[in-house]
Amino acid sequence: VQLQASGGGLVQAGGSLRLSCAASGRTFSSYAMGWFRQAPGKEREFVAVISRGGGVTSSADSVKGRFTISRDNAKNTLYLQMNSLKPEDTAVYYCAAGRYGMDTQISAYDYWGQGTLVTVSS
Repeated sequence: VQLQASGGGLVQAGGSLRLSCAASGRTFSSYAMGWFRQAPGKEREFVAVISRGGGVTSSADSVKGRFTISRDNAKNTLYLQMNSLKPEDTAVYYCAAGRYGMDTQISAYDYWGQGTLVTVSS
């Protein structure tokens, strides 16, 4: 499956952005999908994950209550709605597809998008 992330940009603290990840190739609904991010000088970290059908989600404590992951299997698209953004949310955001179900570990994911940069100014 090929993944294309988009929707990043520059936003002020307290603002919102919605990231999208368009999938092509093999059946999108066969994969659990995740969002990860990597800030400058830091390791890539888990942000949120959603089950194949979209009924189950999980997110990192740092984004709980602010970020919402969702998917539209009919459109082969994954989303990340980000509200109340903080400067510490600045990072390149990556979407990823995993064959073996929901997981917070990078190694569990088989396919990755190219990343989209989110910059939050204070």
